[in-house]
Amino acid sequence: MSNGMRERREVIREEPWMGPRILEALAAGPRTVPELAAALGRPANEVMFWVMGLRKYGYLTEIREPGDDAFYRYRAVEREV
Repeated sequence: MSNGMRERREVIREEPWMGPRILEALAAGPRTVPELAAALGRPANEVMFWVMGLRKYGYLTEIREPGDDAFYRYRAVEREV
């Protein structure tokens, strides 16, 4: 029985490729997970995994006040090279 969702390990395996794409999408300004999903053409549940990984390791942070749509917006964090 398939519900159209991929296994978690398949989604996590793509993190090294999707992380830079998410950061590139955030270069234009803060976005919500649904906005990032639309920009990347990927399901929001998968984008959430990647966003939380980037957040955990300090590549992005949320803007504390949710927007009118009640979703938090995320922005890239300036990092030293």
